[in-house]
Order: sequence, then structure tokens, then C-alpha cells
Amino acid sequence: MNSIVLYGLTTCDTCRKARNWLDRFGVEYTFVDYRVNPVPAATLKDWAARLGGWEKLVNKASTTWRNLLPQRKNPASDPEWTLLLKEYPALVRRPVVVRGDGGISVGFSDNAFKRLFGK
Repeated sequence: MNSIVLYGLTTCDTCRKARNWLDRFGVEYTFVDYRVNPVPAATLKDWAARLGGWEKLVNKASTTWRNLLPQRKNPASDPEWTLLLKEYPALVRRPVVVRGDGGISVGFSDNAFKRLFGK
């Protein structure tokens, strides 16, 4: 399989589960903590477009989202979304998996990863 990059947060339990799953099944990957290595705005915009919009990339069930001021919860443009995610990287659904073939997915479940990686 082509190269895999797993984007997430080192402290995220779901990211840990995803990393453990990949390790257990021998899937080689590179992990990028996007608090330490912020994702460029153009990449975030591309991810949102390929996933079907910002709503698919942003975790609106998170504590971070619930604690935002109401006026911050309605970004009207790509630059506003990317600024929000730069300021609050924990709003990005985790983990983001980018495959070498250009495929992208968000989140983790055992069944989803089995389908994604053919295990």
C-alpha cells in the first residue's frame, strides 16, 4: 500500500486507538501531531473539499466547539474556517488519515479501518 499519514493529537484517545490498530496490523504510517506541526490552510481547505465540506472535517460535538462564542460558530468562508482551525486545532475530527493514493478519511473504528486497509 502507498504511504499513510495519520494526523491527530498525541493526547487524543481515539488517535491512540487508531495508532495501536495500525501497529497491530503492521500498517506502516507516519503520525503528525497537528498542534506541534500545524496543517497549512490550503491543506485544510483541500481536506474539507474532498470530505464533502467543513461540516465533515469539524467536530461540532466537541467540548472545544461547545465552548466557542456563538459568533465563532458560523464561519462564512474558507479563510474564516481555516483561521478557526488554526486557532483551535482540536476542532478537527480525529484522526485524519491521508493515503498515498490521495484518499482521505476521518475518525476511527475497527470496522472502518479494516475496510480502509483491507485487513
